[in-house]
Amino acid sequence: MSNHIAGKSILVTGGSRGLGRALGLTLGRAGARVVLVARHADELAEVVAEIRAAGGEAHAIVADVADRDAAHAIAGQAAAAVGPIDVLVNNASTLGPVPLRLLLDTDCEDLDRALAVNLVGPFRLTKAVAGPMVLRGGGMIVNVTSDAATEPYERWGAYGASKAALEQLGRVWAAELAGTGVRIVNVDPGEMDTRMHADAIPDANRAQLADPARVAAEIVALLQAEPGPAPGARVAIHTGPSGAEAST
Repeated sequence: MSNHIAGKSILVTGGSRGLGRALGLTLGRAGARVVLVARHADELAEVVAEIRAAGGEAHAIVADVADRDAAHAIAGQAAAAVGPIDVLVNNASTLGPVPLRLLLDTDCEDLDRALAVNLVGPFRLTKAVAGPMVLRGGGMIVNVTSDAATEPYERWGAYGASKAALEQLGRVWAAELAGTGVRIVNVDPGEMDTRMHADAIPDANRAQLADPARVAAEIVALLQAEPGPAPGARVAIHTGPSGAEAST
């Protein structure tokens, strides 16, 4: 496979842990110019240092995507660091309070927070970068979703509703941006061995969970695929603990 990632400017939210961290490392090794966004400065600095130590280019932006004023600041800082953004990965997510709660026990403020991080933040950031992508005639936006968006899991109501809305937003973006050269894709990475998964299901068998690094490799392959998934497609990544394959 030819490397279409080298030299590309890629912005990844939620970049200090889990899949975001793995994506940053994988993209950096592939020669991308990576900008990682997260709230935790120390953890973010560690990832950026690791990418740079391996010979990659990486930059950190400490910000909360749920902050209503953050999107344009993030987009502006990222463009100043690496130039116009070629790929945006809306990866930052929150479960809400854990242990996860039934909807009857979910505070309205916790639903607000889930929607702010998982839906409204990606909407604002997409608005900030999609316009310039349209003017340049190309770009890609990846929304990281979950099977909780399609399955009614008990106690996952706030998170699942936010991800279902994010997927629909992606489909509408795809319809409205058809013919502009800007591609939108919703990616379900499956169950991974991450801190978020451990917070949600602390007694899960980690040996049965996917390695975020393998999932990141599949997503990077997806970014390079030609012609790539259909606009607005939902792509489910299935690597498992000891294999790697993707299906749509």
